[in-house]
Amino acid sequence: KFEFNPKDGIDNPALSLAEDMDGEGVGEPRFYLLSKGSAETFGFCLHEELGCRGHIIRQVELGGLAQRRGLQDGDRLLQVNGQFVDHLDHCRVVQKIKASGNQVLLAVLDGDSYEAAKDLGRDLSQMLPADIRPRLCHIMRDRSGFGFSVSGPEGKVGSGMPVLQTSLTQHPTHPRLPLLPAGVKGTFQLSVRQDGPAERAGVPPGSWLLELNGASVRSYSHAQLAKKLKQSGSKVTLLVASDAVEEFYRLRGLQATAALADTSWLPFKVRELHMVKGPAGYGFLLKEDDCISGGIGQFLWDVDAGLPAEQAGMKEGDRLLAVNGESIEGLDHLQTVLRIRAHDNEVTLLVIDPAGDEFYQSVGFGDPVWSLPD
Repeated sequence: KFEFNPKDGIDNPALSLAEDMDGEGVGEPRFYLLSKGSAETFGFCLHEELGCRGHIIRQVELGGLAQRRGLQDGDRLLQVNGQFVDHLDHCRVVQKIKASGNQVLLAVLDGDSYEAAKDLGRDLSQMLPADIRPRLCHIMRDRSGFGFSVSGPEGKVGSGMPVLQTSLTQHPTHPRLPLLPAGVKGTFQLSVRQDGPAERAGVPPGSWLLELNGASVRSYSHAQLAKKLKQSGSKVTLLVASDAVEEFYRLRGLQATAALADTSWLPFKVRELHMVKGPAGYGFLLKEDDCISGGIGQFLWDVDAGLPAEQAGMKEGDRLLAVNGESIEGLDHLQTVLRIRAHDNEVTLLVIDPAGDEFYQSVGFGDPVWSLPD
């Protein structure tokens, strides 16, 4: 039996959905946004049990965060940060929760409904929204601008503003900035030029702008948004949400953040390095040093030419994120070394280069381990 006690807190009790049963006794999935406190735990364990199906919520602490939030003993975990996990190896699911950092979005189904759905041969992934993740997009400006225009929606929650269509190529003094009326605040919707920089960066047409360079735009006026775009220079990072994703969070009173985002469109990727030890070892040195975030990290240096580390693609200054599929978050230097040495002749490391590390920290994403595709 494998157990995991995630160290995150929970807030926003309004997120839980009522469990309406269909005619075959199958309820609806429930969604919980869990937010970490440094001295808190989630207040539950995740089990894999002999003779039982699924990833099972157990040991919900009386009066703890999980119980106050609404998680129940026997719930089955279906989704972590918008990614379906019922079919994944249990250790991989645990890794996803561990690596999600200070915030994680879970979808669960009560135990009876889960068993009923399995017995009926239901595809559990079809019970969940197709995509509930906002998207991080990094846009490089070309001669025509960033390739999107901005409008303020009428009647959207929290806006109270008329429709104001603007273009990134209409400003009289700054041709690549939008013409934005002053003093108007609210939510902004994007129109994307076909085959422009924004479309190539993955911005969906008609998507909603949530963050600009790691900062929420919820309180921005059009003038403030224009100023921030000008300050961005030749590149800008947007957190955006499609209509369906925006509605998912809005109806549940949630804030979609970069920590929950789909990062597949970003130019910065985590890399998986598989190495088999040679006669001269792996050919790198592990050093402990300060991270960009202010914490302590493990970094890879002195990569020897021609040895397994270089052949696997290791670069000087890469930060180590995980060893053999397990995050090293919370481990000190010696513990990390011992984990690398746990398998005598081979190891798989998950790393990110300095530019990618700095980028993820700048947009509030934190540790990008969980974003690695399965």
